[in-house]
Amino acid sequence: MEATLATENQEMIAQMVRDFGQQHIKPHFMRWDESQEFPRKVFRQLGELGLMGVLVPEQYGGAGFGYQEYVTAIAELSKLDGSIGLSMAAHNSLCTGHILQHASEAQKLCYLPRLASGEWLGAWGLTEPNTGSDAGNMRTTAVRDGNDYVLNGAKNFITHGKSGDVAVVIARTGEVGDSHGMTAFIVERGTPGFAAGRKVDKLGMRASETTEMIFTDCRVPAENVIGEVGEGFVQSLKVLDGGRISIAALSLGIAQGAYEAALQYSKERQQFNQPISKFQGIAFKLADMATEIEASSLLTYRAAALKDAGHSVNQESAMAKLYASETAVRVANEGVQIFGGYGYTKDYPAEKYYRDAKLCTIGEGTSEIQKLVIARTLLK
Repeated sequence: MEATLATENQEMIAQMVRDFGQQHIKPHFMRWDESQEFPRKVFRQLGELGLMGVLVPEQYGGAGFGYQEYVTAIAELSKLDGSIGLSMAAHNSLCTGHILQHASEAQKLCYLPRLASGEWLGAWGLTEPNTGSDAGNMRTTAVRDGNDYVLNGAKNFITHGKSGDVAVVIARTGEVGDSHGMTAFIVERGTPGFAAGRKVDKLGMRASETTEMIFTDCRVPAENVIGEVGEGFVQSLKVLDGGRISIAALSLGIAQGAYEAALQYSKERQQFNQPISKFQGIAFKLADMATEIEASSLLTYRAAALKDAGHSVNQESAMAKLYASETAVRVANEGVQIFGGYGYTKDYPAEKYYRDAKLCTIGEGTSEIQKLVIARTLLK
């Protein structure tokens, strides 16, 4: 199912991801989910395929593609395993994306080649234990001391907070609540005072690592500031505009995977001497699922096309993320229902899609925050 006419590049990427997934993801994904194993090796392999620097220009070692190809890659990965899609998306659009969009030329040359190759894994720290949607009230501070900034505080729900080789961290350099009182820093793993905290035990996306990041008198050179002092929060909002497209793509892939599994099962499962797909109750569920997925795809690829064309996508990315993520939850829910009793077991993939889908309505801005963003743009 594809709402847009795929380009040759998109078809090539989709096939490449499917081939890779059959060999390197499908045989292992349930074991990774059960044990919460983070398969670091997979991301080095994805780097070799160019999928860890999809949007990074070739001059910095990236694939040099646009958001259309990026959406295709995330959706295809997420059909197989939402955890892999999530980690790939977080690496690309948050850490790597922040450096690509806002860092100096020297910083780009230093970090982007290693991130784009998959040699290094990226983390991005905005959320804190007491500030989720209310990021302006963050408590992590960065105080200037000579040629360094000293960071103190904790970040929460950070993808690759333990395994990431480098993190972009937003810390407060001004007053609480001041949107120009926060600054973005590049912090390398191994910097004294920078440690991983508790790993989060999650409902779904269990093979994507989520941990705390803790800073205790962590000294970061002033040259590691991204852009201007005080611009970290404003930069983050721009990064999240693109990030919402990636979560929409993640949602789209999970919904497509859940739908395709349910469709196939409904044709094979016999009740009353016929496939259950022959019953209108099931057929109508499939019709609703397919229609909502198509609408999600159109919204997501439209936001991607506008982003590629250099337009502001504040409203479009929020709409795509809101609709696609809520669709993923509805489709995964109906998928379990179509599988019936088997949908509640780990013998079939329906329950995993169901667990994984829910994060999409929460991560990188809840559905409620997306509605707030959309409403603000409408009422300007």
